[in-house]
Amino acid sequence: MSTKQIGFVGGGRITRIFLDGWKRANALPANIVVSDCSAEPLARLKARFPAINTVQGSGAAASQDLVFLAVHPPVMAEVASAIKGSLKPGTLAVSLAPKFTISKLTELLGGFARLARVIPNAPSVVNVGFNPVAFGPALTVADKAELTGLLTPLGECPEVAEEKLEAYALLTGMGPTYLWFQLQALREVAAGFGLSEVEITPALKRMVCGSARTLLESGLTPTEVMDLIPVKPLAEMEPQVAEMYRTRLPGLYQKIKP
Repeated sequence: MSTKQIGFVGGGRITRIFLDGWKRANALPANIVVSDCSAEPLARLKARFPAINTVQGSGAAASQDLVFLAVHPPVMAEVASAIKGSLKPGTLAVSLAPKFTISKLTELLGGFARLARVIPNAPSVVNVGFNPVAFGPALTVADKAELTGLLTPLGECPEVAEEKLEAYALLTGMGPTYLWFQLQALREVAAGFGLSEVEITPALKRMVCGSARTLLESGLTPTEVMDLIPVKPLAEMEPQVAEMYRTRLPGLYQKIKP
């Protein structure tokens, strides 16, 4: 458990995911300050995590030892301008947003360069996340170890080239949203067939994990994998779904690229 003072600028979903993941892993840092421009998300977080400190505004969270910038790209420039005077020289600031490079963040923060970037992943809430990280050149080995120590209880946190972070945002950051609604529909249909939640949960979990491993680890081609099951109830819809991936995701990628 980190003994550093941790700040979150932004009290939305990503902050809650990190706090829930740490709590689940018994690794919730002792000193956490969360700030937000709105009182409502702060009240929800305080009710869920009574030990944290919540402050409306941004300065208090930004003045901690390690600061997570947990805001969306459209407001990043505004937030960076608001907090740059609160950052201490030794602070490590970590952006959790795509689009803004370390170089651009340094510019927005008035020359502050002790920066890293992470693309967070929702399964971190149950400690099986995939949160790739890129470290700025100003960070030391000790800085990198400090951040890695905080991310590890949430799941995997491989170091990657910064220019690949936006690709990870589409693959792993947004990836669960492509699947969750389908898995929930399958769960509900299975319940209609008479399976209980106790029966559905392990079966669905093993099926999803096993399916991914079969595609990625079996040594079979994608066509061979998809031919392992002869009955395909949704076959007529597959081309449309695949086309949506091929058209919508590249367009979104262009929007979040630096």
